[in-house]
Amino acid sequence: METATEEASSINPNSNAMNETTHLNERVVRQCMEAEEEEDEEADLENFQQQPLLKRNRTLSASHLAMVGAKVSYIESLDYEYIMGLITLTGANFLLTLSSTMLVVFFAPTAAGPGIPEIKAYLNGIDTPNMYGAPTLLVKIFGSIGAVSAGLDLGKEGPLVHIGACIASLLGQGGTDKHRVKWQWYRYMNNDRDRRDLITSGASAGVCAAFKSPIGGVLFALEEVATWWRSSLLWRSFFSTAVVVVVLRAFIEYCSTRECGLFGNGGLIMFDVSNVAVSYHIMDIIPVTLIGLIGGVLGSLYNYFLHKVLRLYNLINEKGKLAKILLSLTVSLFTSVCLYGLPFLVSCTECDPSLQNSNCSTVGRTGNFKRFNCPKGYYNDLASLLFSTSDEAVRNIFSTNTSGEFRPVSLLIYFVLYCILGLFTFGIAVPSGLFLPMILMGSAYGRLLGIAMGSYTKIDRGLYAVLGGAALMAGSMRMTVSLCVIFLELTNNLLLLPITMFVLLIAKSVGDCFNPSIYETILELKGLPFLDANPEPWMRNITVGDLADVKPPLVSLQGVEKVSRVVDVLKNTTHNGFPVIDNEATILTSEQTKLMKLHGLVLRAHLVAALKKKWFQQQRKKTEEWEVRERFTWVELAERDLNFEQVAISKHEMEMYVDLHPFINKTPYTVIEDMSAAKAMVLFRQVALRHMLIVPKYQGSGIYPVVGILTRQDLRAHNIQTVFPYIARSKGREKQK
Repeated sequence: METATEEASSINPNSNAMNETTHLNERVVRQCMEAEEEEDEEADLENFQQQPLLKRNRTLSASHLAMVGAKVSYIESLDYEYIMGLITLTGANFLLTLSSTMLVVFFAPTAAGPGIPEIKAYLNGIDTPNMYGAPTLLVKIFGSIGAVSAGLDLGKEGPLVHIGACIASLLGQGGTDKHRVKWQWYRYMNNDRDRRDLITSGASAGVCAAFKSPIGGVLFALEEVATWWRSSLLWRSFFSTAVVVVVLRAFIEYCSTRECGLFGNGGLIMFDVSNVAVSYHIMDIIPVTLIGLIGGVLGSLYNYFLHKVLRLYNLINEKGKLAKILLSLTVSLFTSVCLYGLPFLVSCTECDPSLQNSNCSTVGRTGNFKRFNCPKGYYNDLASLLFSTSDEAVRNIFSTNTSGEFRPVSLLIYFVLYCILGLFTFGIAVPSGLFLPMILMGSAYGRLLGIAMGSYTKIDRGLYAVLGGAALMAGSMRMTVSLCVIFLELTNNLLLLPITMFVLLIAKSVGDCFNPSIYETILELKGLPFLDANPEPWMRNITVGDLADVKPPLVSLQGVEKVSRVVDVLKNTTHNGFPVIDNEATILTSEQTKLMKLHGLVLRAHLVAALKKKWFQQQRKKTEEWEVRERFTWVELAERDLNFEQVAISKHEMEMYVDLHPFINKTPYTVIEDMSAAKAMVLFRQVALRHMLIVPKYQGSGIYPVVGILTRQDLRAHNIQTVFPYIARSKGREKQK
C-alpha cells in the first residue's frame, strides 16, 4: 500500500496541495457559518434579556442558552440557576438574621430597635434599666452588622446613636457594674446631671459618626433627644463631634493607600451633589411645595401604619423568645424573595457608551450598576438599587445629570417595596434604624416627581430626590433644623439651603396636623412616661391639690425610725421617695402646741443602703455626719440598688432604730396646693425632678406639712384625663361648639 501511494504521488505531485486547499476552504466556510449563527444567537439573547421575565420563554430555541448573571452556560432550563441563586441569597440572609436575633433575644433585649426613643426618655428623666451597659453595647455593634448585612430594610444610624450613648455612659461611670474603676475623681461625674450630659454628647457623636456630620450631630442632640440644654452642654457636644470627625478623617487617610473595604468611600461627603448647578424659577415653587405636601402626608401615614404593626408585634413578642426569632426569620425570608424576584419584572437598560466598562454592569463587586440577568453592556436598574448597599443606593438615586439611569416603573416598584418592608422590618428583635430607609423611600418618590415634571423644571432629578428624602424624614420624625444641616453636610451643596428649608417646614407642618412623630409613637407604645414641652390648655383648670386628693394616702417616715417600720414601708409600697416628718413641741403664749416639721425627702435606694449596711442603733438618737462618712462610700450612695429582699434582718434588729437624717434631701422642690397642674408640669420638666412635694396653703397646729407627692405619672395628660373623665367630655363639647 505504501508503494502504491508513493507511486500515485509521484504520478500527480499537485494532488496533496489541491486537497489541502479544499479542506481549508471548507473550514473557512464552516467558521463563517458558525460566526453568523453566534451573531444570531447573541441578537436573540439580547432581545430575550430585554423583555420582562413574564414575557420570556423558559428556554432559548436555538441552542438552549441560559444567562446567570454574566455567565453563559449550556443548560436545558433557566430554573436551576435562578433557584440556586435564590437559595444562596435567602440562606445567607437567613443565617445573618438568625445570628443577630439570637444575640438580641438571649443576651441584650434592650439592644433591639434604634434606641433613640429610650435615649429621649432617659434624658427626659425616665429611668431605663440596662440600656447603657456593656452587653447592650456589644450586642448593638455585632447585631447591627448582622442585620444590615442580611439585606433587611433598616439602617445603622439609629444603632450608632445608641452605641455612642452607651460608650459615653460606660466612660462616665468607670466601666460596668461588676468591673468598675473606683477612682476618686470619678465621684464628680457620678451624678444624674453629668451622666445626662455625657449621654447627650455620646448621642451627638453617634449621629456624627453615622452621617459624618459634626454640626448636624450637635443640632440633632439639641432638637431631638435632649430635654434640658445649656451653654456648657453645647460646647461639650461640639467637642465630641469634633473628635469623631478627626478620627474619621485619620482613618480615611490611612485607608486611601490600603485595602479597607467600603470604609471611607466618598470621604467626609457621603452623597455629593455639588457637581450640578442649582437654578430655579418661579414655576419650581409648585413641585417643591408638592414634595413637601407629599412628604408630610406620607410621613404621617407611615407613622399610622407603623403604630398598627408595632402593636401587632407587641402581641407576638409577648409569646416568648421563640416567637421573636420566628418573626425575624419570617421577615428575612420575605425580604430575600422580594429582593431576588422583583428585578426580573423590569427590562434591561443599555449602558451609556461614554461610561467605561468598569463603571457599568458590575458583577460580584460594589458599583453603580448591576447586570443581574442582563447581557454584557446592559444593566438592570431595579437590581442596581436593591442589590447595592444602602449608601450606594442613595448615591444612585441622588446622582445628578443622569436623566435616563432609572426608569419610572423601577422607581415606583422600589418605593412601594421599601414602604412595605420598612413597616414590617422595624419592630423585629434586631438593632435597626430609620434614617436610611426613610431617605431611600423619600428619594424614590422625589425622583419620580422630577421625572414627571420633565422639561417644566430646571431642577435636576437628583436634587428632587434629595428634597424627597428630606421631606419624608421631616414628615415622619418632625425634625427641621438638624435635618436641614445634616442634608447640607451630606450633599455638599449650600445652594440647596432655601428650598430644603421650605420643604422641611411644609412637611413638618402637614405631618403635625395628623399624628405625633414616630419617636413619640414608639414612646407611647413602650409605656414610657415622656413629658412634652407644652402642657394641655385644660391643665390650667386643675390644681395640684386636686391631683393629690385622688392619690392613695401619703406614706411618711420619722427622722429616727424603727427598722421594722422601714422594712414594712419598703415591702408594702413601690414609692421611690418618702417625706420625713417629725413632731416638735413649740411654746405658743401659755399653751404648749405640737407642730409638725418637714425635714425633707429620703429616697428608697438610700433606705435599702442603710438596711444592707446595718445602720442600726439601740436608742432613738441622731448621729453625726462623720459617722456616716466612715460607714458609707460615695459609690454605695450613688448606686440605685432597690433590692433588699436578700438582706437578713433578725427580730432583735427589727426593734432597733435607723437614723435617716444623713440621707435626707433637706431642700426638696415644693409647690403650693393651689398651683395649676400646667405650671407644675412645666416646673417638673424644666428642673428635671423625680418628686415634687405639695405643701398646704396654710401652716398651723394640726395641719400636716405635706399634702402629697407628685411624680411624672401624675402630671401626664392621659393619666389626668383617666382620673378626671369630665375634662375630656368638656373638651369635646368645646370642640363641637
